[in-house]
Amino acid sequence: MPKTTYPKDRFDDLPADVTRIGVHRAENPRLRAGVVVMWSVIATIVLIAVGVFGTMLATGRFSPGAEAPVPVPDAPAVEAVVDTSYSVLVLNATPEDGLAGAMSDTIIAAGWSADDIIAGEAGSDDFPTTTVYFPTVDDEGAARGLAEVIGGAEVALNDSYQPADDPDTADVDESQARQLVVVIGLDRMTPTPQA
Repeated sequence: MPKTTYPKDRFDDLPADVTRIGVHRAENPRLRAGVVVMWSVIATIVLIAVGVFGTMLATGRFSPGAEAPVPVPDAPAVEAVVDTSYSVLVLNATPEDGLAGAMSDTIIAAGWSADDIIAGEAGSDDFPTTTVYFPTVDDEGAARGLAEVIGGAEVALNDSYQPADDPDTADVDESQARQLVVVIGLDRMTPTPQA
């Protein structure tokens, strides 16, 4: 077979120790397992931190910045009015028995009808301060009047104890009833004599 000769070019003069001749691509860098693992761990930590932060932000357990409290001007005090048209729920939130009945008697003596007073035990027995709860701001005067009738108590806006409508009584909407709630606290317990 005849041997063809080609003219010499610049690639013919390469040193003999070069292993890759005529290839115009860079060598593939070697991947180091330690670097791959390190970046994987860093990415995992960052993703977990972002997920926890996002969840806390979405559920309202974290607010991005603490807002400075805005001073609220003192509202004029609402005048106390004894209004016996309200029903009253009396709850004893102390370990001492009989306080709800005694408080009911005090309220009845002030002019409320016995039919409008419901006395019972609260779900806890460690409520610190006797409080009269009222459902709307329009009821604050009546709550303050009731607080004076029972010998002084805190008053607070809270509609948690309001009656719900009973579906079995279609002709009466119990949720429209006007009700004040007295929760008797530990401050009304009979003091124990010291030994």
